[in-house]
Amino acid sequence: MAGIAFPGFSQSWRSLENRLSRQPDIAGSDAVVLLDSTGVRFKDSGSGSFDIHQVIKVQTTEGALRHRVLKYDYDPLTAQAVFEDVKVYKTDGTVRNIDLSTVCDYAAPARAIYWGARQIMVEVGALEPGDIIDYRIGKKGFTYALLTSSAFDEEDRFIPPMKGNFYDIVPFWVTYPTVSKIYTLDVPREKEVQYEFYQGECHSSVRVDGDRKFMSFSVSDARPFRREPNMVDLFDVAPKLMLSSTPKWEDKSVWFSGVNEDYGSFEPTPEVEKKVAEILKGVTDEKRKIWLLTHWVADYMRYSGISMGEGEGYTLHNAKMNFTDRCGVCKDKASLLITMLRVAGFDAHPAMTMAGSRIESIPADHFNHCVVVVKLSSGVYTPLDPTWVPFTRENWSSAEQQQNYLPGLPEGSPLLLTPVSAPENHYLRLSVKTTLDKEGNLVGEYTVTAEGQSDASVRSPFTKSYVANWQNAMENEILSIDPQAKMLSVNYGKNPDYYLDAPIKITARFSIPSYAVKTSDGALLYKPVSGLLYNRVKTFLRVNTELPEREFGFKDSCSRLVEANENVIVPKGMTLSSPLEESASSEAADFTGKVAGKGNTVNIASSIALKKRVYEAGDYPGFKKAVEAWKSIEDNIIVIK
Repeated sequence: MAGIAFPGFSQSWRSLENRLSRQPDIAGSDAVVLLDSTGVRFKDSGSGSFDIHQVIKVQTTEGALRHRVLKYDYDPLTAQAVFEDVKVYKTDGTVRNIDLSTVCDYAAPARAIYWGARQIMVEVGALEPGDIIDYRIGKKGFTYALLTSSAFDEEDRFIPPMKGNFYDIVPFWVTYPTVSKIYTLDVPREKEVQYEFYQGECHSSVRVDGDRKFMSFSVSDARPFRREPNMVDLFDVAPKLMLSSTPKWEDKSVWFSGVNEDYGSFEPTPEVEKKVAEILKGVTDEKRKIWLLTHWVADYMRYSGISMGEGEGYTLHNAKMNFTDRCGVCKDKASLLITMLRVAGFDAHPAMTMAGSRIESIPADHFNHCVVVVKLSSGVYTPLDPTWVPFTRENWSSAEQQQNYLPGLPEGSPLLLTPVSAPENHYLRLSVKTTLDKEGNLVGEYTVTAEGQSDASVRSPFTKSYVANWQNAMENEILSIDPQAKMLSVNYGKNPDYYLDAPIKITARFSIPSYAVKTSDGALLYKPVSGLLYNRVKTFLRVNTELPEREFGFKDSCSRLVEANENVIVPKGMTLSSPLEESASSEAADFTGKVAGKGNTVNIASSIALKKRVYEAGDYPGFKKAVEAWKSIEDNIIVIK
């Protein structure tokens, strides 16, 4: 593949290197990118030829070690990539040309999804601070996505699924200080391409030359993007460019529907029809039918992505393959559920979503996940996700709330957003009763009940492990209170691995010698037990609240309600030293809590409601206040005199 020349781009990277002397703030960086350029020539078919040009100056020994091997990932189903030229300009003025016959093209590391992704790699050898690496990669095809299509023709595989349409998603954030970052697109003059640069500014231009149109976007003197703990995905806050020749999302929706209907993705088989009848025998309630079918696919179809030939992407595998193999990725689970729902008389369709980040109004294919929508008798479509809800008491995982999705409907659909799930849908309730003696020895019991995502977290040791390991799981929970804790008994109620009938409820009795520390004046120092139990469910505690403020949005795993009520019987003649009461309320989170004493009983009560999964930066003060108030009660040392 020959490099692509773009009108108006003739700046030498040597002149870019000269600008470094005027930027002393990057002197300590391990490396500096002098030039990061991508040029794309778009064909009428939708395929593109990419010229990728990188010039990197190594500044430290660490930078030299990190850049002694160059790697580039590509998907052979949709693209082809080769190193076209690699040079190293040494500090002594010599130039080392890397022998391209040493380039390796090998299977890329993979986990759970084995679709044949590859890497090209070349070793440039030992480098020294001051050396400059100059390399070019030629690629043809289209941008890889997990929902991409496959074909077997050598050239057709480089044409995107929606033939004749072009899209690209270009991150403009950088890992190292970058002097010049450029993206250029060469398209037929008559081709309309929408674009928008998000979360930053760039220099852009559009020029026409004969029957071609040239679009250029560039940023100078870029710096690595500042990150915050628990922040939202970089695509949601960092500079990026989105381009698409598809007019609107409704067009993509209609196309996605038609592709799968034409392919016959949802054609039932006698085996599928028999299984649906078996699952729904005697069931008349609409929601119960949807619940049972969703969870049968979720629980009985293994997640494992292996290449199965035609239909690896937007064209979903059919019911015969999915039901027979009983394994696949998200789109395979979605396809089988759609088929089973249709057999049961429901109007169901596939939908695309992006787990982890926002989808913009520009209809570029920013998707990595496939789900389902089903029409209820009320006429409203509701989303289902058999991939994310195994052993979870939800049909749509609330770990995906506030997430965009695009249904594939014959009549077309706009881009939609999943709603916030109320905190009380995901409650964790802890009831603790303990008795202390004068030496600080503790005997007590706790009862835990949970629903939604909290139920799934509490239940996971039982649904994801053998029955023989249940006792060990409960003992580990008791040991989270204190290393000397001993479990006396446990009552699981109903089998904790069977989640469909009711929320989980477990009661455990325990004892802990010398739990409360005895002071020299005879007082006891007691830490609330409820604050130490099931902290894996209290995901809000993993959000860093030590930051005084936040610039960017941040994420928790799910909206959640956590309630704890603990009664401690203390020795006669002893009482609570200092009562405490805290409260906080905001659009992000609410908290009420108190430590109170009456006679020889101490009560510790807390309730925190986390109202979202994805928070804006402006939500942080309210979130921080509520979480810190929780800690002041549940992570506090109570003095009993």
